[in-house]
Amino acid sequence: MFIDRAKISVKSGRGGDGHVSFRREKYVPNGGPDGGDGGHGGSVILEVDEGLNTLTDFRHSRHYKAEDGVNGDKRNRSGKNGADLIINVPEGTVVKEISSDKIIIDMSGENRRYTLLTGGRGGKGNQHYATSTMQAPKYAQPGQPARELELFMELKVIADVGLVGFPNVGKSTFLTKVSNARPKVANYHFTTLNPHLGVVDLNDANGFVIADIPGIIEGASDGIGLGYEFLRHIERTKVLIHVIDAAGSEGRDPLDDINKINHELAAYNPQLSKRPQVIAANKMDLIYEGSKVNPVEQIRAHFEPQGVKVFAISAVSGKGIKDLLYYVQNLLDQTEDKPTVFAPEFFPEEMLIFGKDPYTVVYDEAAAEYVVEGPRIEKMLGYTNLESEKGFAFFQRFMKEVGVLEKLEELGIAEGETVRMYGLKFDYYK
Repeated sequence: MFIDRAKISVKSGRGGDGHVSFRREKYVPNGGPDGGDGGHGGSVILEVDEGLNTLTDFRHSRHYKAEDGVNGDKRNRSGKNGADLIINVPEGTVVKEISSDKIIIDMSGENRRYTLLTGGRGGKGNQHYATSTMQAPKYAQPGQPARELELFMELKVIADVGLVGFPNVGKSTFLTKVSNARPKVANYHFTTLNPHLGVVDLNDANGFVIADIPGIIEGASDGIGLGYEFLRHIERTKVLIHVIDAAGSEGRDPLDDINKINHELAAYNPQLSKRPQVIAANKMDLIYEGSKVNPVEQIRAHFEPQGVKVFAISAVSGKGIKDLLYYVQNLLDQTEDKPTVFAPEFFPEEMLIFGKDPYTVVYDEAAAEYVVEGPRIEKMLGYTNLESEKGFAFFQRFMKEVGVLEKLEELGIAEGETVRMYGLKFDYYK
């Protein structure tokens, strides 16, 4: 079964606690502290596995945890570090934080390995706390806690060209004819229940990867029909081949079909309507040569003035396909070769490091200033280097993500007004 979505929970390993102990040796009645450090917890790491092409492995296993660090021991013995947990995913997997639906990482392009959660640091043993005035410290540092995330993963296949069109127009037959893919082909709707990838090899030209997307129907962008389940798989494609039943063998109007599919693509993702598109007018073998009306010429008259090339083909006999493929390759040569990689929107290391400590946002009328306070804010200010551009950008992103900026706007803050945080003052600007 093809699985292209999954929900899982991941948890890093907690750090081991530092140890409290003192040397106890013969003839050394008052030995110093010798408590060892705790081991670091294991991290959760995502890694692309070229051998995977679905998310099936996550269907039955939903909880993933790295190993905890081992506590320190006496005689300065440090605890063992917890083992990292490596989670293998297919290339093209987009990983989101489930509650915000924001992208953490797109495992595509150069993103082959990504540390999702860093394990907790191990605590220091009491040997580190001995001073001239405190020679027998009876405390050690606890290990840092583990961190958890709920994830939603989506597989968006990597392909140069996407085949789109209503069910039963011949997309699977076309893919079988032009590539090494062998999807199931039959004369009934929704034969294709999975996206299929094929490699097209051309003489004297670069080949390309083509994806057959299960039949889209009217209303797919609103969640109607099976096509909706697979619209995500054409988001990375650079060129779209729109396959239509030019013969109208099922009583459908080819022109109307094209307009409806284009509407669904634009409604799902407006960027899809801007992709270069080619129309493959299929099933020409079913059109009688003596027909008074040539449907292909009607389609050309409507779409070629808009810059959309129309090719008359027969996926069964192969007629017209060669010219179509070379034209598509030429379009690919003119498009940017850079792969589509979705940008991150959620940064686990930044958003989880401060836990869920509360904060307050109030207006101080006497000072005419907005005051932001709370343990979470104080930790952030102590953690961040506001003098650096990167540090200040990190701080601004934190303020937005945790909702501070939204609360300031709810209180009616205007540009140029002052925000005070633990002795620091900032001018507010959008």
